[in-house]
Amino acid sequence: MSTTIEESLDINEVEDRFKEFFEKYYSTEIKDLVAKYPNEKSLYVHYNSLLERFDPEFADRLVEEPDKFILGAERAVKNTEIKLQPVIDSGESQGLSLNEILNNINVRFIELPTRLRTLARNLRSHHINKFVSIDGIVKRATEVRPKLVKGVFKCLRCGNVMEVGQEGESYQEPYQCADETCQRKNAFELLVDKSDFIDSQKLQIQERPEDLRGAEQPQDLNILVEDDLTGEVVPGNRVIINGVLRSSQKQSRNSKSTVFDVYVECNSIELMDREFEDLEITVEELNMIEDLSSDPDIYNKIIDSIAPTIYGYRDVKEAMALQLFSGVAKQLPDGSRIRGDIHTFLVGDPGIGKSQILRYVSNLAPRGVYASGKSSTSAGLTAAAVKDEFGDGKWTLEAGALVLADKGVATIDEMDKMNSRDRSALHEAMEQQSISIAKAGITSTLKSRCALLGAANPKYGRFDRYEPIADQIDMEPSLLSRFDLIFTLTDKPDKKKDEKIANHIIKSHYAGEISMKSDKSGEADTALEDIEPAIEPELMRKYIAHSKQITPVLTEDAKEELVDFYLELREIGEDENSPVPVTARQLEALVRLAEASARTRLNETVEVVDAERATTIVNKCLKEVGMDPETGQYDIDMLTTGTSKSQRDKIRLIKEVIESLEGEEGAPRTEVISEAESEGVDKDEVKDIIKKLREKGDIIEPRPGKTLRTT
Repeated sequence: MSTTIEESLDINEVEDRFKEFFEKYYSTEIKDLVAKYPNEKSLYVHYNSLLERFDPEFADRLVEEPDKFILGAERAVKNTEIKLQPVIDSGESQGLSLNEILNNINVRFIELPTRLRTLARNLRSHHINKFVSIDGIVKRATEVRPKLVKGVFKCLRCGNVMEVGQEGESYQEPYQCADETCQRKNAFELLVDKSDFIDSQKLQIQERPEDLRGAEQPQDLNILVEDDLTGEVVPGNRVIINGVLRSSQKQSRNSKSTVFDVYVECNSIELMDREFEDLEITVEELNMIEDLSSDPDIYNKIIDSIAPTIYGYRDVKEAMALQLFSGVAKQLPDGSRIRGDIHTFLVGDPGIGKSQILRYVSNLAPRGVYASGKSSTSAGLTAAAVKDEFGDGKWTLEAGALVLADKGVATIDEMDKMNSRDRSALHEAMEQQSISIAKAGITSTLKSRCALLGAANPKYGRFDRYEPIADQIDMEPSLLSRFDLIFTLTDKPDKKKDEKIANHIIKSHYAGEISMKSDKSGEADTALEDIEPAIEPELMRKYIAHSKQITPVLTEDAKEELVDFYLELREIGEDENSPVPVTARQLEALVRLAEASARTRLNETVEVVDAERATTIVNKCLKEVGMDPETGQYDIDMLTTGTSKSQRDKIRLIKEVIESLEGEEGAPRTEVISEAESEGVDKDEVKDIIKKLREKGDIIEPRPGKTLRTT
């Protein structure tokens, strides 16, 4: 039996067709559901089962007439002829009758084909009262509250009892008493214990970052969920919402508007915990990706595809490439998790293209969220507790940038301009990759499994070539230590390099002018050659997405290379007078970088070449910010504590000098400086250390500028 799309079935015909469908294909699922009731209350019907196994034209009617089809399907379950009584007796029904169970079962349709999916921004008036399937990220979720669906009212005059069905959001009482001898108005009491309630919750979803292009503003959509769908999702979850698009009229104080709002009356929610499988890759694109992965020069091509309009900085672009591909996140048998995402930090002089690199990476990443430190708060980055405007006015959580970037890349520019209290919110997000919230009576943990790419200017606006670089990074050491790679970008005049940069900038501008103005494609193509990425951005996004499905494993040779590099550095610190060169945190960074390198070739194993690439890039970073300029030795304390071992030794020496010279009135300041100088500490450095000790409260000055005393 087949139905043409032009025909309109009545509700009884729809019910009969679903009875036939359920008896053929879903009898086992219905029996299992009845046995598990009330722990499970929904029968999930795969759209493909209707489409491919039953009747494609009948399936298409679901989109056009969802109300009739959902009601018909639920009536078909209610009046099914499948033998269910033995199942009831052996199940978890808690003494409920078969009719009571079947009356409360919901039919939910899932896994609609991609052709029926749409974005919130593409919803139009012709979608109203149609079945829609929408991708998004849960931005807010209200508390679950009971909603009245059938009210039982008692007349306060005569005691007559009446039932009134509730529709929409407005509360509806009887107009007048149904008793002909009474017929009194506006005097009714709601009998709560006899009325019917259902769980209700409102969600707000936002478009996913990977569905946006350029500077598009993500749009929001309100979702109404009921019954067993409530409480299933939290802010930050990636979901597909299937349901019926409804409209509600906007109202001002005295009038109704001709403009309507839209929301989705949810039929089913599909949680998407997949990484990038939702990015559509055609067979042709997959072949291109495979060909690229076997290209011996693929690594350089990937580097050349990152911010091609910025000249140079190959080390930084190499780090950006590895960050995009990322290492492998591991879930260990004891339940702990090791992150695979690589965190990178750029600190450099103004005007050298840091922000442009961040913007490019944010757009290139399959999931990228960009934020600027000056205009970001801890709540905006993590999660905010906000007054619920679309629910009942209670406090709800709103996901921030790091939650929205889950399984992607979050780029934060101008991190030095952020308030230090706001920056402290990043600690947990970077290492544990989760965000714990305790605000406005809401306690929750959200996931933020993203790589962080940060940028900042030096403490005094520009690097001072005579000061240690670590001292000029105005960031908390505890936060800096969580970055796998830290790059310092200095702007030093160099005639040859400056000439190349100038020519590159001029070519970029010229290519832009030609492409905007000229109709001669040949001239434009020639001008664009120098600034075109080696791999087109869209293909690059899909290449990265495809690589995420590969889990490379370390070979024995690669393990040996990484361990040897780590042990070689650790040996430097075996002498008790030597600083600690590296910690286990750097070894974990090496593993992540090596895995990311293997992913660039879509390789299932991490080879020696990947391990060497990882050690080279870490070595460069350590030389820039992890080396004590006084001793020339690696000292990881420069980052982790902000104080090198040589500085700690000098601080201890000066405190000992103060203690040895201390009398009743304290130690004379001039004598302390003179004694420290004789021990080999520079006079200016002694004064600087005394100032820092005084600020920390380790010493006091009973007579300012004259004497010092330890606390």
